[in-house]
Amino acid sequence: MISVLDLFRIGIGPSSSHTVGPIRIATDFLERIERQGALERVARIEVTLQGSLALTGVGHGTPDACLMGLMGLNPETLDPEAAHAAVAKARTEGRIALLGKHEIAFDAARDLCLAFDVIPALHPNGMVLAALDDEGGEIAQAEYYSTGGGFFATRRQLEQPAQGDLIAGAADARFPFASANDLLDICRTQALSISDVVLANEASWRAKPETMEGLDRIARAMCECIDRGLSRDGYLPGPLKVRRRAREIHENLVSSAAPNEPECLMDWLNLYAMAVNEENASGGRVVTAPTNGAAGIIPSVLRHYCCEEGGPVFTKTRRFLLTAAGIGLLYKQRASISGAEMGCQGEVGVACSMAAGGLAAVWGGSPGQVAAAAEIGMEHNLGLTCDPVGGLVQIPCIERNAIAAVKAVNAARLALHNSESPRVSLDQVIETMRQTGLDMSTKYKETSLGGLAANVIAC
Repeated sequence: MISVLDLFRIGIGPSSSHTVGPIRIATDFLERIERQGALERVARIEVTLQGSLALTGVGHGTPDACLMGLMGLNPETLDPEAAHAAVAKARTEGRIALLGKHEIAFDAARDLCLAFDVIPALHPNGMVLAALDDEGGEIAQAEYYSTGGGFFATRRQLEQPAQGDLIAGAADARFPFASANDLLDICRTQALSISDVVLANEASWRAKPETMEGLDRIARAMCECIDRGLSRDGYLPGPLKVRRRAREIHENLVSSAAPNEPECLMDWLNLYAMAVNEENASGGRVVTAPTNGAAGIIPSVLRHYCCEEGGPVFTKTRRFLLTAAGIGLLYKQRASISGAEMGCQGEVGVACSMAAGGLAAVWGGSPGQVAAAAEIGMEHNLGLTCDPVGGLVQIPCIERNAIAAVKAVNAARLALHNSESPRVSLDQVIETMRQTGLDMSTKYKETSLGGLAANVIAC
C-alpha cells in the first residue's frame, strides 16, 4: 500500500523514471553519507547509468537530473528554469555543491558514465553511485533502481521486499487490499465507494484535511500545467524539431464556430493532453499520473469533466483522483508502471485505465462499473510498446496521450452502459499486462532500439 500523494507526485519532465527518480536517488545517496558524518570527506562522485537510463538517458534528461539530485534539489519544489541554469553552470565551471553544502570538482565526461551495454537483472533502470575521498578511497557505494513514477529502491529492497520500500507502507491501513477482487469485496461488505476506501486508508499517513488539501494541490497543479501548455509555442528541445501545437489548436477552437458534440469532445481532450505532454517534453513542471510519459491523460479528463470556468470542482476532482489512485495502486502492486519494464502499456495503458475508472466514479458508476471501466481502458492498450524516437518523450508520446484520453472516456461510457458482470476482470487484465510486459522484447521497452525509434530518422 502506498499513498495517493506518492502516486500523484509533482515533479519535472520529461520522465518520472528517468528524471524524477534519478534526482531523488542522487539526493538519497548523499543524504545517507551526510547522516554518517562523511559528506565533507567526499572529493569525487561517480555516477553510472545502466539499462534504459543509459539508452534513452540523454533524450530523457537523465544526466542533468543526476546533477540536480547531487545538488540536493527537490523535484516537487524546484524551479525548472533555475535548476537547468544551475546544471549548466556546474558543467561549465566543473564544480558542484553536494546537497548545496560541500563543493567538489565534477567533470561530467569523466564522472557520469552511460553504460549502454549493461541491462541489470533486477530492473532495467539501474543507477550506481560511488563517493571517493581525495586519495581515491571509496567512502560509499550503492546500487539503486528507478522503478517508475518517481519511485526508487536499493538493491537490498528489491532483493528483500519484506524490508520495505523507501515509501513507508501503510501497515495499519483501515482497508488493505492486494487485488481488485479484494477492493470490490471491501466496497460491497462496507457499503463504500472505491474513493471512500482509498480515502480511509490515507489516514495511515495524515489527517483527512491534509489529504484533501494535497488532492486539491494536485488538481490545481494539473490544471496549471495545462494552462502553461496552452500559452506557449515554438519548438520542443532536441533534434526532432517537434513544434508545439496545443496553443494553435486552442486558438482555433475558441475562435471558430463550435463543431458537433463528438468532434468537440475529442478536440478538447486532445488539446488538454497535448498541452501537458508538450510541457513535460520541455522539462516543465508536471504531475506524475502515474508517470511523466503518461502525464497528460488524467489531467485531460479531469479538466474536461471535473472543472468549471472558475477552476477545479473539488468535490469531483477528489472523487476522480482517489478512485483513479485506487486503480493505479493495483497496477503498482501487481505489475509495474515502468515503461522500461512493461512498455508503454505500463504507462499510457495504466493512465488510461485509471482515468476511465475515475471518470466512471464521477458519473455515478458503482464500484463494479468503475472496475469494468478500468479493465476496458487497459484491455485495449495491451501490448503497447515504448519506442520514443531519438530517446525523446515527444514522438509518439504526445499524441499517444491524446488518443488515450479519448479512449478513457469511451471506456467509462461502455462500462456504464453495461449492467452485466464483465467476462474479463480487472485482476485478469492486470496480470495479462504483466505477462505481456515480461514477454515483450527489450527493444520495445524504453530503449529506443525498436519500433518507431528504429524506423524514423531522429534528426
